[in-house]
Amino acid sequence: MVSILGYGCGAIGGLMVKGTAAEQDRAIGRAIDQGITYFDTAAAYGEGVSETNLGRALRALGAKVTVGTKVRIRGEQRGDIGSAIVASVEASLARLGCDSVDILHLHEPITRDGAAPSFTADAILNEAVPVLQRLRDQGKFRHYGITGLGDAGEIRRVLEQGGFSTAQMPYNILNPSGIAPRPAGSAMPDLGGCIRHAASIDVGVMAIRILAGGALSGSEARSLLGVPSVAPIASGASYSDDVAAARRLLPVIEAGHAVDLVELALRYAAMPQEIPTVLIGTSSVRELDHAVAAINKGPLAPEALGMIAAIQAG
Repeated sequence: MVSILGYGCGAIGGLMVKGTAAEQDRAIGRAIDQGITYFDTAAAYGEGVSETNLGRALRALGAKVTVGTKVRIRGEQRGDIGSAIVASVEASLARLGCDSVDILHLHEPITRDGAAPSFTADAILNEAVPVLQRLRDQGKFRHYGITGLGDAGEIRRVLEQGGFSTAQMPYNILNPSGIAPRPAGSAMPDLGGCIRHAASIDVGVMAIRILAGGALSGSEARSLLGVPSVAPIASGASYSDDVAAARRLLPVIEAGHAVDLVELALRYAAMPQEIPTVLIGTSSVRELDHAVAAINKGPLAPEALGMIAAIQAG
């Protein structure tokens, strides 16, 4: 069991990669004090810097929380997936300063053609899964999962056959097609109900990109700590397109259903029963507090959902 809101330690928000140690420690402590129990990092976040900083902060606090990290397989590593996973896990544990983590996610798309950086379902099932099972049995992690990007059919096959416990999948107010049909006329990628399917076979879904990489703030401004530009994942053709789509939802704010677009997006993403946890990354403690306050307000009113549907229908 983990909190509805999970804390993402990636480079988009950037605090756990580029922030000061004091501010990072304060953020992790503040998150725990506000009831957050899941912390999500990856070897790729700042080339291991996020793992190092998260491990330091958790040790200083003596905190007992749920931690997930990820393995990314690139370049020549693709020739020996098993060895790459083993090496990545050992390096992650060393940076985190622990003997095991709760969850390890494979951090690559799964597609029919398997063109780099993606992998085919066969490669995941035949080469990655046996190694993941062995490392789990050795106690390196308790559960393994995937980042559920790629082709819907291939993702479903991997989840059905691979013994995966969790999946991190995009879901936000701009593109809810992981659960529901896309709005009429939507040009967003069709995620084919993958979240709904995962939940139906008892895979724990963690919603990612719930703010579309920050675009659902309605502003193109970026924090100095975050990455300077964000490529959309499962949303519009560009970040600026996503910002424009977010701003079309401002009448919902003006009607008093949320204090701002960020709150609207957070509360929307946390509503589906198929999604037990939504992940938010921040560049400051203030942003973290705002996210917690939004989630604590609970689901959006039916009137708000009706306005959103009408706006998106054109």
